[in-house]
Amino acid sequence: MPKTALSAAAGTILLIGASRGLGHAMAAEFLKKGWDIVGTVRGGGSRTKLHDLADEFEGRVEIEIVDICEPDQVAALRDRLSDRVFEMLFVNAGVTNNPAETIADVTTDEFVRVMVTNALSPMRVIESLEQYVPATGLIGVMSSGQGSIANNETGQREVYRGSKAALNMFMRSFAARHSGTSRAMVTMAPGWVRTELGGPDGRLSIEESVPSLVNVLLSKQGKPGLEYLDYLGRTVPW
Repeated sequence: MPKTALSAAAGTILLIGASRGLGHAMAAEFLKKGWDIVGTVRGGGSRTKLHDLADEFEGRVEIEIVDICEPDQVAALRDRLSDRVFEMLFVNAGVTNNPAETIADVTTDEFVRVMVTNALSPMRVIESLEQYVPATGLIGVMSSGQGSIANNETGQREVYRGSKAALNMFMRSFAARHSGTSRAMVTMAPGWVRTELGGPDGRLSIEESVPSLVNVLLSKQGKPGLEYLDYLGRTVPW
């Protein structure tokens, strides 16, 4: 039986990239906690796990289509949501390349693909949609512990690391430009999770990461300023 809609949701999160992996798991966890979801998937017409959640939680999941690497599609999403208010905006997006590929090896096209998807496009989404998050709301992005410059003592996954470090820097610039706001902001490190992106060797299951990650986001509400946090709420050094 479908679960009935709540009479009053705890809040509504606009979750960019919710069709699978961490994004889908975040959507499911927020639904369990009484939140409504506006989640995005990329086009193509195929059914996703987010569609299954929409069936299960009837009336509480809206699905929007956007490829964040296409500025015209981001602008169209902004226009479609022009009358909405979201207590949270969270951008979950990421790709990786061959982890053994160094900056000396990577092709220009591959470098651009990773950087555009992991750093430029999430920030374009935030710049376009932050106006729909009130002063009491939260804006977050899915970063990675591998984006920490201070913690990089082993190298490896150089291009991916660089893209997440760039995302962190762009979020710090965004926060600096909005230093007068009372909104909470987060760059989130979910841990090394066994997903399609993280691969089969990850130290954490989705069930070990995402419920705690969502709790960290909820606890960050009402606390102004940007923090770089892991899924247990610990501060990650920039």
